[in-house]
Amino acid sequence: MPTRVLVAKVGLDGHDRGIKIVARTLRDAGMEVIYTGLFQTPDTVAAAAIDEDVDVVGLSMLSGAHMTLAPLVVKALRARGSEIPVVVGGIIPDQDVDELRAAGVAAVLGPGARADAVVSTVASVVS
Repeated sequence: MPTRVLVAKVGLDGHDRGIKIVARTLRDAGMEVIYTGLFQTPDTVAAAAIDEDVDVVGLSMLSGAHMTLAPLVVKALRARGSEIPVVVGGIIPDQDVDELRAAGVAAVLGPGARADAVVSTVASVVS
């Protein structure tokens, strides 16, 4: 059974070219990908992840709101009794990685992450 990944854009970040490339990369690697579209809330992402029975949630964060929104997605999942891991990618400064991890984010991919790194990171947080 292939890994099921929900990818989402949370908040007001309207830049979706990168997440579409990531979605295609994961699909081409044999994963099932659900893309929720732009302007999602932490609650809608959590609800969709549970409804779709995914193995991992991937968030694309380019707006600088990652320190607020990513932990809220983790919190919304945990409030629903879910331990689905959350991976965050995008413009994430190195100094924010430890705090995101402490907030429950399973992995962080920074700017320019290679396709093979995205696939291996997603696979590693699921296993």
